[in-house]
Amino acid sequence: MLSSTRIGRPGRVLSIGKWRIPFGKPPIRLLRRSKPFWTILGEHGIWSTILRVPITFPPDRFHGAQLAAMCVPDLLGTQGTFTLFSTRPAADRFKEGGRRVRLEPVVGSKNGTYTARLEGPDNELLKGKPVLSVPVRIELGPDSDRAMVKLNSETCELLLGELSEWIEVHFRAAPGIRVRGMCRVMLTELQPHVSLYVTPIHLDPEKPAMPISHPGYYAMYLAKKFGRFATLGLAEDTWALNEGVIDDGAFLSMTYDIDREREEQFFGALDRLRSGALVCVFDATDRIQHMFWRYLDEGHPAASATNGGGPPEHADAIEDLYRHNDAMLGRIREKLRDGDLLIVLSDHGFSSFRRGVNLNAWLHANGYLALKEGGDGSAEWFRDVDWSRTKAYALGLTGLYLNLEGREAHGTVPRGEREAALKRELIDKLTGLEDPERGDTAIRELFDTSTLYSGPYLEAAPDLIVGYNAGYRISWDGATGVLDGPVIEDNVKAWSGDHCIDPRLVPGVLFCNRPIDREDPALIDLAPTALWLFGLEPPTHMDGKVLFDHVRR
Repeated sequence: MLSSTRIGRPGRVLSIGKWRIPFGKPPIRLLRRSKPFWTILGEHGIWSTILRVPITFPPDRFHGAQLAAMCVPDLLGTQGTFTLFSTRPAADRFKEGGRRVRLEPVVGSKNGTYTARLEGPDNELLKGKPVLSVPVRIELGPDSDRAMVKLNSETCELLLGELSEWIEVHFRAAPGIRVRGMCRVMLTELQPHVSLYVTPIHLDPEKPAMPISHPGYYAMYLAKKFGRFATLGLAEDTWALNEGVIDDGAFLSMTYDIDREREEQFFGALDRLRSGALVCVFDATDRIQHMFWRYLDEGHPAASATNGGGPPEHADAIEDLYRHNDAMLGRIREKLRDGDLLIVLSDHGFSSFRRGVNLNAWLHANGYLALKEGGDGSAEWFRDVDWSRTKAYALGLTGLYLNLEGREAHGTVPRGEREAALKRELIDKLTGLEDPERGDTAIRELFDTSTLYSGPYLEAAPDLIVGYNAGYRISWDGATGVLDGPVIEDNVKAWSGDHCIDPRLVPGVLFCNRPIDREDPALIDLAPTALWLFGLEPPTHMDGKVLFDHVRR
């Protein structure tokens, strides 16, 4: 379930024998409130092309073209589930975003042949909703560095460690009805065990199972013009690198491939644009800094844990990417015409994530969160919590919630003065929280959201927002409701940089090809500025300010 989108079910289903025939399509609703600036521009006949901006699934309907981004699911309906096929004995399940499938040997094959099935979505057209699947076959050759991989009806020869091109995957749901997706595969080992990595199954842009563009044919147009491209909201498989299924080199190869797809789409749109707005999000800076900060920060606990202690081959991955982006920016500037305005901005900066803070463990140790009798706190998603004796809990990356009466199902904290007193108590105790092992401050400040924000959607916000210090973040267990283990511990995952901390420590980047007339520009200034540049007065509900005094279209 996503906070930004609701995907429902068809209103009526007719059952005939084993078949379930839906009437109409499942409703998909974007929960983002208010209008983005491109919709307002479109209401005045001004065209916008919006490529991969977060929180645009399902896509907006407006005078323009849009390719959806963050929160577009994979074909399973998740935010990215990879598959590892392997002959290795069963191991612990992946904590994040992956599944293991056993490769079975084919008896009597000459050099070694292995088979399995790649699972897709549930078959909603059959009673019981059985899982759809397609066959996978790996045939080893005489060489130890390559094999033939057959997925569905497509066959490709792969070198060890080489990512394939996009492979079409179609799941047969009923006679004449197929659910289409696509994936990439990579052989990660061939001796003595055989393992095959399969990316999450992306929606096929040539025939997506859910709407990913506006107009609906826009994704198909891009695929026909430039070739198939990643459609998953978070397309770079950070989970597979976190779990050690792929290595640094494979992750960088995947990320740069996605970046190339984005560049082609951007420059194609720029060449066609005569007037209007063009917005494109390039994700690689975010993904590569998340995964390679361990090599920037000397002594980062994840550096030796993920690299075996040897010299890292990709220690300069972050700097290399910024040089790559700088060259792209140069190519963009060469295409600008007189009067064109170029703004480059990010929604956040970055910092090291060396140590994780399990706030739920702290809340339990300090009497604010209670366990059920017999529970040890090791279960995810608060399954061991006794809500009748709990006052507060942490969920997600920076949110801390009170267990309020009338809001939570088993709320214990009355609204009003008791609520305000508990907030003050938690702010006093957690602001300046010290890491006893390192002697550093782990939490700089706790913010009461009711003093920061106002408006009709305040009730949807956490009660308190945690401003972690540089080097700290919510721990992996803390974010998923696991209570056992230490309050503060080393982060040894490849995901070693982050920005979900005190926002004053991670300002974003903003620069422009014309002077900006404001001393303290902010992200929320972009929408009113975009409207003003096209001669429109920003609506009064917009919080931001116009960045220019004298620049007009």
